[in-house]
Amino acid sequence: MPLSAESKEVVRATLPAVGAAIGDITPLFYKKMFAAHPELERDLFNRGNQKQGEQQKALAGSIAAFATLQLDPDPARVEAILSRIAHKHASLGIKPDEYWIVHKHLFEAIVEVLGEAVTPEVAAAWDELYWLMANTLIKLEDDLYKAAGVAPGDVWRTVRVAERRHQSADTVSFVLTSLDGAPLPAFRPGQYLSVGVKLPDGARQIRQYSLTNAPAQGDWRITVKRIVATTTPDGTVAPAGEVSNFLYDNVFEGDELQVTTPFGDLVLPDDGAPLLLASAGIGCTPMIGMLAHLAETGDERKVSVLHADRSVANHAHRHELATLVERIPSAEVHRWYEDLGAREPLETVRVGRADVSDLPLDPNTKAYLCGPLPFMLSLREALIERNVPAENIHYEVFGPDSWAPNA
Repeated sequence: MPLSAESKEVVRATLPAVGAAIGDITPLFYKKMFAAHPELERDLFNRGNQKQGEQQKALAGSIAAFATLQLDPDPARVEAILSRIAHKHASLGIKPDEYWIVHKHLFEAIVEVLGEAVTPEVAAAWDELYWLMANTLIKLEDDLYKAAGVAPGDVWRTVRVAERRHQSADTVSFVLTSLDGAPLPAFRPGQYLSVGVKLPDGARQIRQYSLTNAPAQGDWRITVKRIVATTTPDGTVAPAGEVSNFLYDNVFEGDELQVTTPFGDLVLPDDGAPLLLASAGIGCTPMIGMLAHLAETGDERKVSVLHADRSVANHAHRHELATLVERIPSAEVHRWYEDLGAREPLETVRVGRADVSDLPLDPNTKAYLCGPLPFMLSLREALIERNVPAENIHYEVFGPDSWAPNA
């Protein structure tokens, strides 16, 4: 049901104030929730994103976007935003009762930050908005659980590592099989699964990794890039990846892992439309999965593959990418590297940043982007300038989704 007329006017009147304070509300919300439920910070939420403030920004953005879209309805935009959140929640095994925990501490934070401005009328309107969003997500997540054939939240299973292989110096892939040798559940090309690991301090941290093999193979393969700590020129420190380094350093053939059923809404379409698969860095992983499926099924549609990386040595799945493209009749690949080393540029291997200005593009092309936000934003703008409709441009963000263009 849409937001009631009375609540809509209250939300419209108070959205500027709430929006201006949302940057204070969301950190306070997480502080309150984790104080009351430390197990959520330890075993469910990404501690690295919490430290960097990325999760807070993503929550603030989703609330503000949902509220705005209730005032100026755009069902397709609402569906795109909530579908992405629902898939991520399903991959974490979120259950309906956890929305009550969020509600309690979020509204405590709103009242503490806004004070007397939160009248009973204002509280009722935003409460209605919250439960409209929450109940929609609960329904979407319930549908995802049913489609996967599991009870709500019951998404975890134990698998065995059948193969570990380096895809670049800092990147390894793991082939995962069931303990009894039976085929693992099917997935759609482009989807991901969650991996949960117990760290030395006792915390269970969870991360999502794209599936990089074809669904028909009956097993699952993921690729993990080890994230090292970095410091930006302004002194901001990005911590090392807790889970990626643990997996890189400690997981080998024969080991067991806790993983979830695959989810994810960035999936390869089967409508035969021309494709543009564009990636940068480790953003190549969902594209490798899509290309593996296209090669496995003998797909004959037009496929343009773009990849940008720091160097040839940094390019994970470099040889596999070329091999898969060769197996697809109407596919071509274009690569850009910031540093080619001693190699000479070629027509399809260039120095610099990805550029689609001279790339032949069918007006019906469907584009799939994955990589750092600046890369995707720049490429999306360039594609729109080339008359690719915004609704044909889809994306995957590794981490909290703080950018939500028309998807």
